[in-house]
Amino acid sequence: MGKRRYVIIMAAGSGTRMGGPLPKQFIEIRGKAILQHTIETFLQACPGISVVTVLNSDYIEYWRSYCLRRNFTCPQMIVSGGFTRFHSVRNALDKIPEGAVVAVHDGVRPLVSSGLVREMFEKAETVPALIPVVPCVDTLKVLQKDGEKLETVEGAVADRSMLYAAQTPQIFHSDTIKAAYSLAYDTMFTDDASVVQKYGKSLSYTIGERLNIKITTQEDLLLAEAVMSLRIKG
Repeated sequence: MGKRRYVIIMAAGSGTRMGGPLPKQFIEIRGKAILQHTIETFLQACPGISVVTVLNSDYIEYWRSYCLRRNFTCPQMIVSGGFTRFHSVRNALDKIPEGAVVAVHDGVRPLVSSGLVREMFEKAETVPALIPVVPCVDTLKVLQKDGEKLETVEGAVADRSMLYAAQTPQIFHSDTIKAAYSLAYDTMFTDDASVVQKYGKSLSYTIGERLNIKITTQEDLLLAEAVMSLRIKG
């Protein structure tokens, strides 16, 4: 019998940069909020998984009302977000017991496949920190800004063969990540892996999925709609 599984869904953003009246996690694709698509992927991958949804306090009642209206009956613990993502994750970790395996995933990454989620949870039984990454395929330039102008940094070369982009879900033994989040906040913490690494724990990696994008722009939204349509037809 494996460790009990949890997922922390990070959806505490309150911005409306997409141009609509609601934060992007509540925008609907094919009749469902992006956040619902994301949670359903984890429920499909790991039936019985415990869900902790982190929301901006201003939108907690909105989400509860949405779930009621749409008959989205997934049991979930709802947690208020903090001042930064770091503090939001720390709030959510209070709901996670010792001896479990916990994924932390961006609520606006609805295209992650249930297959990758399932595979990562299986691998995470034996490693304390598992991070999905994808290799960089573009030619990269090291530049610096001079006002509005971009300039070459002489002698600086980015070796594409050594560069990978980190994604979520990032999955940890709960003892490891809870201990790591006892550290003081540092602006260098860009994801959960960076917190665990600063705490002194080693990270393991697995190849992620190129379509596991974080929806931040209108172009991302169009891509997500197209991918979901193709998956349904397939």
